[in-house]
Amino acid sequence: MTTPSVRPARRPDAAATPTAPASVATGRATGKAILIGEHAVVYGRPAIALPLAALAVQATASRTDGASRIRSALFSGRLDAAPARLLPTAKAITATLEALGHPHLAVDLQIQSEIPAERGVGSSAAVAAAVVRAVAALVGATLTGDEEHALIQQAERVAHTAPSGLDSHAVRARGPLWFDNGVAEPVAVGRPLCLIVADTGVAGRTREAVAGVAERRRTDPHAVDAAIDRLGSLTHDARRVLAEGDLDGLGDVMTQAHGLLSGLGVGDPALDRLVGASTRAGALGAKLTGGGRGGCALILVRDLDHAADVAGSLRAAGAAATWTTMVEATP
Repeated sequence: MTTPSVRPARRPDAAATPTAPASVATGRATGKAILIGEHAVVYGRPAIALPLAALAVQATASRTDGASRIRSALFSGRLDAAPARLLPTAKAITATLEALGHPHLAVDLQIQSEIPAERGVGSSAAVAAAVVRAVAALVGATLTGDEEHALIQQAERVAHTAPSGLDSHAVRARGPLWFDNGVAEPVAVGRPLCLIVADTGVAGRTREAVAGVAERRRTDPHAVDAAIDRLGSLTHDARRVLAEGDLDGLGDVMTQAHGLLSGLGVGDPALDRLVGASTRAGALGAKLTGGGRGGCALILVRDLDHAADVAGSLRAAGAAATWTTMVEATP
């Protein structure tokens, strides 16, 4: 089923700004896509990520008696009985309460998410961000960006063991971010971008993909390092053409990156099928986004009319869902 949505990429309103405790509070965050730099970022190269306004999550927190509870599409029940896949969410709740001096407060948390899980579009980080904001608002706390990031990272370490921090920054960003050695900064955008996110319907296998690249590097360091260096160079190229508003140049960079990532063994037949379908439909560029071996493809198109045509081709090629989002040019 396709879920179309078109909204400008922007930072969601921070929920953790009340000056007094509340009985009910909400927090929001968006999904994210990696425009370029997957896997190379693991080896010290930069990456560019962007928020996906078309995919959002909202957490609603309220005070309750007894044990804390969670309600979501995946599980409803006591927080201490949550399944393993919700342990990052549980950590976001408990870490925020502890950090803000309310470790024993019982919370009823409801999560409503449009972000598909295990697709490389930031579901775990976005849920954690929304939860942190909702819980902070509930107790009347104001968090700085760095404090939010630190709490989200606690949850992300449960989900991904050693997260780079890229997702935590991107799901709270106003627009594309340059991420290099743990530091994130805005990227200039010279012309609006129209992007499609296409879900293969296949769960991504990020840990497996990262481990696979590491093993390839152990056995053939020259070839893998050359590919990583080239991905790093393409990321610099992407920053330049983004600032210039050169959409054709950006599309070419994206397509080159997809080929390099496939060569590193993190591609997938379903991803290649969607990339090929978008290319035949006239997309400016396309690539996998996220860890790979499943998940989603990111496609650059000319405008919203073109997006509708390309999305139809993607669905005909087997996409489980598509979302269209706009990224505004910077002033």
